[in-house]
Amino acid sequence: MSDHDAPEADEEGTGEHEGDGVGQRETFQENPIGHTRVRAGMTVGELVDEYGKAGIGAAGVERAVDIYAEMLDDDVTNFFGLAGAMVPTGMRQVVVDLIRDGHVDALVTTGANLTHDAIEAVGGKHHHGSVGPHDHRVEERTDAPSERDHDERLRDEGVDRIYNVYLPQEHFTLFEKHLRANVFPNVERTVTIQEFTEELGRANLQQNRERDVDEDAGIAAAAYDCDVPIYVPAVQDSVLGIQAWIYGQTSDFALDALGDMSHLSDLAFAADSAGAMVVGGGVPKNYVLQTMLTVPDAYDYAVQLTMDSSDTGGLSGATLDEARSWGKLEKDARNVTVVADATITLPLVVAAARERAGE
Repeated sequence: MSDHDAPEADEEGTGEHEGDGVGQRETFQENPIGHTRVRAGMTVGELVDEYGKAGIGAAGVERAVDIYAEMLDDDVTNFFGLAGAMVPTGMRQVVVDLIRDGHVDALVTTGANLTHDAIEAVGGKHHHGSVGPHDHRVEERTDAPSERDHDERLRDEGVDRIYNVYLPQEHFTLFEKHLRANVFPNVERTVTIQEFTEELGRANLQQNRERDVDEDAGIAAAAYDCDVPIYVPAVQDSVLGIQAWIYGQTSDFALDALGDMSHLSDLAFAADSAGAMVVGGGVPKNYVLQTMLTVPDAYDYAVQLTMDSSDTGGLSGATLDEARSWGKLEKDARNVTVVADATITLPLVVAAARERAGE
């Protein structure tokens, strides 16, 4: 290369990188990736601090903890969306403790979660099971049944399967008897869904104590005890909803599907600062977020724990940044979406946030 082909040196150096953007990095901030260290005896908070040094999902979990810890402040009104099979898979007590400790001001969930919650409140249990013949708990053998054979056998035995969780069908009979004896007779009129879930919580708590059930009285009972409203906008999409429909055929009992919207909107309107913890997607997620379309303000904080991808355009995977475009989040809201199994992330995020907030 001749002298006149050589790059000109500038005052700061050789000029080798002129024009490559190094001197014009407006969005880049020097923040090198660290390498997570783990050791015996770490607290969950210390582990999440180490996550924060890393990238991809680990960094998202640490950010979720940071945001949720701020949401646990008494000045933040917290709306909690709970979708998916979170109760039958063992996440019930996490939500119960949050309610009892004053960290849930409104719960939006599914009729299915409340069905399974009530079953455990009155003495039923869910059990570890197998997803089929290829589950690691099933010994390998040449005569192992197919997955279809596995579920056909469960049906013959009167057992319902939720992935790797089993529920004996007689527990639904227990649930139906509980509703007819202890819940429906006290709401023989048109009530909002929130009023119905309040009565369910009262009955669950009473029966749990009277029957001396070892298991906690559960989510609906804790909400009743702590005056936390529970909204179930798609209650008919559940065994609870089916039983409500059946009972309504021969009584004055009926549900006002729109009545809760004023109640929830008033709660959002009165909030000085609002946060949304959204576990899973579907109706509970949208119901939590769309509430802010009815009031002047929007969420200041939001954490979403989901398994769904955003690139299909579906609501369950839609990011919270997308929700910002709708006015559901403030422009400067602190938010994060963590894509992972919520039975893994919810206990981790809640425990670490509690530790960080000094709970």
